[in-house]
Amino acid sequence: MKKVELNSVSPYNAPLHFDMKSMKLHGTEETGAKKFWMGMSYFLPGGGAEYAYEDSPTEKIYFILDGEMTVKSKDETFVLRKNDSIFIGPNEGRSMINETNQVATVLVVISYQ
Repeated sequence: MKKVELNSVSPYNAPLHFDMKSMKLHGTEETGAKKFWMGMSYFLPGGGAEYAYEDSPTEKIYFILDGEMTVKSKDETFVLRKNDSIFIGPNEGRSMINETNQVATVLVVISYQ
């Protein structure tokens, strides 16, 4: 077992993301997790992630801890609010944006493949 305290985690820059901060809580380097990693992201108003094309073999789960995020695929738009979550399968593209005036806190779980 390995305990992680939020105050000991350093932010990292997530590719294609803007106006936000991400922190990797668990992963191979952090705690030895081998099948997935978990992070927490704070999106400022207007912050988000550009469309990531269908070339990612990983599975993703976004769980909204606070605030609201709009997640778009090629064909659908989902508004996620506190305690909502979304699963994004392998090779599914998506963009996301915080369209509110409040910070959105998102728990992120991503497989290593």
